[in-house]
Amino acid sequence: MIQAADATVALVDALPDYISPLLAPVPTVGGEPRQYSLPNKSVDTYNVWSHHTSLKATDPKSDILKDVTCVIKDNMTVAGVPYTCGTFPQLASPKDGKYQIPVIDSTVVKRLLEAGAHIIGTSTCENYSLTPMSYTSANGPVDNPWLRGYNAGGSSSGSACMLGLSRARELGVTGLENLGELTDVAMGGDQAGSIRLPASYCGVYGLKPTHGLVPYTGIAGLHPMIDFCGPMANNVEDIARMLTALAGYDGLDPRMTPESPLRQNVKQYHIELASFIDTSTPSSLGKGLRVGIISESLTSVGTSPDVAKVVEEAATTYFTASGAQVSHVSIPMHLLAPAIWTASTRTHMASLTAGTRVPDLLSHVLPHFTPRWPLDQEMFDLLTHANPAIINIIFGEDFLTEKYSSASQAKAHRHVFQLREAYNMALEQFDVLITPTCPNVAPPHPDLRPESQGGSSVMDKMKLAVGSTNNTCPFNASGHPAMSVPCGWARAAGAQGMAGLVGQEGWLPVGMQIVGKRWDEMGVLRAAKAFEAGGGGLGKWPGPV
Repeated sequence: MIQAADATVALVDALPDYISPLLAPVPTVGGEPRQYSLPNKSVDTYNVWSHHTSLKATDPKSDILKDVTCVIKDNMTVAGVPYTCGTFPQLASPKDGKYQIPVIDSTVVKRLLEAGAHIIGTSTCENYSLTPMSYTSANGPVDNPWLRGYNAGGSSSGSACMLGLSRARELGVTGLENLGELTDVAMGGDQAGSIRLPASYCGVYGLKPTHGLVPYTGIAGLHPMIDFCGPMANNVEDIARMLTALAGYDGLDPRMTPESPLRQNVKQYHIELASFIDTSTPSSLGKGLRVGIISESLTSVGTSPDVAKVVEEAATTYFTASGAQVSHVSIPMHLLAPAIWTASTRTHMASLTAGTRVPDLLSHVLPHFTPRWPLDQEMFDLLTHANPAIINIIFGEDFLTEKYSSASQAKAHRHVFQLREAYNMALEQFDVLITPTCPNVAPPHPDLRPESQGGSSVMDKMKLAVGSTNNTCPFNASGHPAMSVPCGWARAAGAQGMAGLVGQEGWLPVGMQIVGKRWDEMGVLRAAKAFEAGGGGLGKWPGPV
């Protein structure tokens, strides 16, 4: 019987590969092959670009994003443009040590092009798309747009920083005049906060939609339960326009459920938002809105009092000014949520992320990305220096699966439902919930020299990320929509960062997270506009110290 199974699998393995025609590249101006180029490093001094291109659909289906420039996080497939997933070429493509050229457009890329967007390139993605910091990419560290030597946040680091640089130039930050082309909007990915955290650090907007609203097909994932992609921009209106273009069932993504709307039933978020704004005065835009600040998010271990104060005061002052009712709500399970996220995902994350394991549900796995596996000495050495978080999840998976049975993960999954219900109950009392997006403003980069030459240790690098996703990862597990909105500034921590950048200090953005009911992205967008109508937002740049 084993021999029969072997022969059957060998038969299928010998077949020509099949790639769904749903992922065929969108015909673009200029025809095939699509052209691309590497960034000019003398201009790309923040390391935000992976590759440049210029793609417009020859026959777009709508003008929702007509001529809007967009960059795509480089864990998302763009046919004809090299795919890196932020890692080294010999790890991304062990057969020949070269980055592969995809033959498919991910669903979100296809939809952006069909909405009239002008895709101008791919943005730096952190190594294997797995870290909330921005020092791990094979492309080099991405600096914070407001303060050199500090993190831009990850793993959607290039996307957030590019938008932040545009905003920083508008607000008078000097030295940003010769950065070349930037972008109007960007795509990010999020498993524990990788859209919202860099949005917070860089002072821009980033939305993690409800799980299953925006297709993840054609994107490297970490774990299907927590995989999300979504829009990033410098204003709420562009977030809404992108969401209209992106949302809806695609027929391929197992993350989508019977609750996911068909394309023809997707809300016209940008039209509804415009109508909401036009029919209200600024002082009444929040009338009837019930806003609940999660008390535990302000006082959890590791939360900066300065950040908590900025978020609490901004939410109270500006939502109230727009006519909303603001109060605090206690959700004790919010403090347990990061542990539930970890217990329900970490026993499989390494093999799904780096180990080429196929997800258990039918998935259109990337045909061009077969990363190096199993772990060997070169891979260990490269990643221990560049992104020790990957080595941590690899060894952690081995340890956890040896110590705990599958019953432990099953129990953790049941607690995910409990966590979801805890937020659902709070959202019966409130329309949106508020937390700081991050417990702190962006920390300095580690010293990236080898440890033998005085660089940061592995533990020093790992400590930077500890606790940074405590307010964001809960909603990856629960599936609720959550958006980071800039709400003010706090002083950066002066600390030893990269060599030559010791002791820099300054002001860095603070992000406020708005969480809504599942499938109520419209409620999140309306709340963000109410906050702005009351006077909320990033505000003036305080300037250098």
